[in-house]
Amino acid sequence: MPTSHPTGDLDPFFVVDWTPLTAADDLTADQRVTTYWDVEAGHRGPDPVPSWVVQDSGAIDTELGVLKTGKEADVFLVERSASTPGTDASCLLAAKRYRDADHRSFHRSAVYAEGRGVRRSRDQRALARGTAYGRAVAAGRWAQAEWEAMCHAWEAGVHVPYPVSLEGTELLMEFVGEPSGAAAPRLAQVRGDHGLLVHLWEQTRDVVLGLAEAGWAHGDLSAYNLLVQGETLVVIDLPQVVDLVANPQGAALLHRDCANVARWFTQHGVAADGEELFAEAVVLGF
Repeated sequence: MPTSHPTGDLDPFFVVDWTPLTAADDLTADQRVTTYWDVEAGHRGPDPVPSWVVQDSGAIDTELGVLKTGKEADVFLVERSASTPGTDASCLLAAKRYRDADHRSFHRSAVYAEGRGVRRSRDQRALARGTAYGRAVAAGRWAQAEWEAMCHAWEAGVHVPYPVSLEGTELLMEFVGEPSGAAAPRLAQVRGDHGLLVHLWEQTRDVVLGLAEAGWAHGDLSAYNLLVQGETLVVIDLPQVVDLVANPQGAALLHRDCANVARWFTQHGVAADGEELFAEAVVLGF
């Protein structure tokens, strides 16, 4: 027979209201309970965490659609909604999911990976042999590399999306775009007035110089991985970021970054000098 537990004689201090977390059976195929507090501490974003990030341990992540398909990863739009009673807090995130070597078309990885180590001997052997485990390790290495680059860049003041968390080959980051879910345009799509383009060139210089001061080159910088939100420039796609000193190709990749972005701005009427930018970056980075 069920036992009754009356609360009338208890001190109100010991009586609590509670609401059970959403059960897994209640979730649809495009939903999951957040893994934010399940990942190791080093795989959650740097402090201070922006106030817009929903950190509720019972929050629900709902996949809303595909933002971008790329050479080595696909990016999805995710809405995270708090489950705490009495709150309607939510935020939009971009979930970047890396493919393994069998499903990606990014073939220049060796150039960017120079100067990076692999800690575990098992992982080294698997990478060398190209086993299924080795392919998974390779995908994880690119996700980890981008995670570390974004965290360090954020802390250095470079305009990157805030990195929220990393789990395996999935990197969750700030969504750059409108509350409606419309993504910010790439620089290549922008047709602003001359004053706006000059302002964006100055911000592009800040990105290159900020990364160089931290000891890096983006490695693949162009008008296609610079987003424009209003009048603010945000750099994305950092898995191939290179150590200017440890990577023998560091200076060459830095020079290419400077030349690429300067060429685009020059073609759009801005007096952009790639060689001058490269010279300034070298002073900071070497």
